[in-house]
Amino acid sequence: MTVDKVKFLNFILPLFAALFAIFPLTDTDIWWHLACAREWVVTWTPMRQPAVNIHEYFQQVVYAIYSVGGAPLLVAFKALLWGVVFWLFAPKKFWCGLVAIPFVFLFRFHMEMRPILFSLLFLGIFWRLLPILFLRVSPENSGTEENRRRIEIGAIVVALLLLQWLWCRIQGLYILGPIFVGFLGASALVKKQISWKFFVGLVAALFLMPFLHAEGWLIFKYPLGLLDRLLGASASASIFANRIAENRSPIMLARAGVNLVPCWVACIMAAGSIVHCACLFYKNVGQNKPAAVLLNGGTVWLLIVAILALVAERNIILFLPVFVASMHFHFPQKQVFLVTTLLLVVICFVLGMWVKSLSLYHFTMVSEQRVPVAAAEWCRNNPHPGRLFNDDRAGGYLAFTHPSDSIYLDGRFILKTADFFEHYLNYERNPDSFFKDADSLGIDRVVLPIKFYAHWKNLLGALMLECDGCHGKKWHQKYRDRYYVVFDRDLD
Repeated sequence: MTVDKVKFLNFILPLFAALFAIFPLTDTDIWWHLACAREWVVTWTPMRQPAVNIHEYFQQVVYAIYSVGGAPLLVAFKALLWGVVFWLFAPKKFWCGLVAIPFVFLFRFHMEMRPILFSLLFLGIFWRLLPILFLRVSPENSGTEENRRRIEIGAIVVALLLLQWLWCRIQGLYILGPIFVGFLGASALVKKQISWKFFVGLVAALFLMPFLHAEGWLIFKYPLGLLDRLLGASASASIFANRIAENRSPIMLARAGVNLVPCWVACIMAAGSIVHCACLFYKNVGQNKPAAVLLNGGTVWLLIVAILALVAERNIILFLPVFVASMHFHFPQKQVFLVTTLLLVVICFVLGMWVKSLSLYHFTMVSEQRVPVAAAEWCRNNPHPGRLFNDDRAGGYLAFTHPSDSIYLDGRFILKTADFFEHYLNYERNPDSFFKDADSLGIDRVVLPIKFYAHWKNLLGALMLECDGCHGKKWHQKYRDRYYVVFDRDLD
């Protein structure tokens, strides 16, 4: 097979990844990202201070695209970036790329328009540039070649530092940049491909990039808060780790019947990767080469992201590209025809499933099941004098489409205390507590989901009883569609 054909075939996986990423904006956080690009969204309930808008650059990019072409153009941009991500993390062998296509399809709904997409994009660039940066230089090189190599190293270092600087205002996962460079750089250091001064200087410079921003200290410590919320290491963070679905382990979610097939497959993939890394270490220990695995930065990184994927469902998409890039196997020549036929059958089935799914999407590329599209329009046309109570997933969309009405809560849980969040969740378990707070806080409008998110069943039932006049008929159902309902209250 010629080199041109190999290069062409290597674009098949990125092409499929881009196609699979074409679905409506299902992640509800994108709407408060868009709202914050216009003006920092402030809820009428207390927010932690000081606060830093860690996602500012991401928000400005997506808002600029949305302003030009709305949600359809934003989805197209998302698809393009996911294709680039899987090109950057493409396996070295074409067959591995074909095998990866069904995995990408299975986890396609994790490929959303979120800041982690930019994090994976930057990690992919690091993944491609670092082997070039740490390439061993032959002592027989001429002076011209050495000068060219110095220019190449300088250009890559500048590019890495610039990306890291941008990353600091895109997502708190910017911390993965210097950590990743640390693992791969340590391998190169031990192999004497780079000097320890260069290694320490590069990693330190990447770690210090937050301080080149005005809110440097807040940005620098932001990843610690994320880790705390993810692991529930402190008492105040445990509720966020346990009660937010995407922060829970895929094992727990699968056992609860949530996203059953993707969660179990992710668990098998992650567990298999951990076993693979352990076997490599054990094999090299038997050969008196225990450092061989530890010196392979890619293997160690696969182990890390596999563990993270088992810790929280939200980390599956962080694990998937590295898992795909780590695929490495060879088919005997006699089995090529059989394997090719089987893969083509599977890929055709997957492609057919994807084409079928397109017919279910609305041309606006906004998921009205996830956000209150019609309910927000009704609220905008029917103002109210009091305060709004809303489901957290609806908060960002309401803030974006109806900014004059301050929301109760959105998806930025890190800006709320655990006590506040516990009190918010208690409204479902004890609806009477909501009615008491509504009276004292002046809440006269409620926007809640009735279908896609079912955890408001008790509060919705209590509000309907109030509408029937159980306590003087203070509450009235003003609007209802297939997915959302709006209640208004008579203010005294």
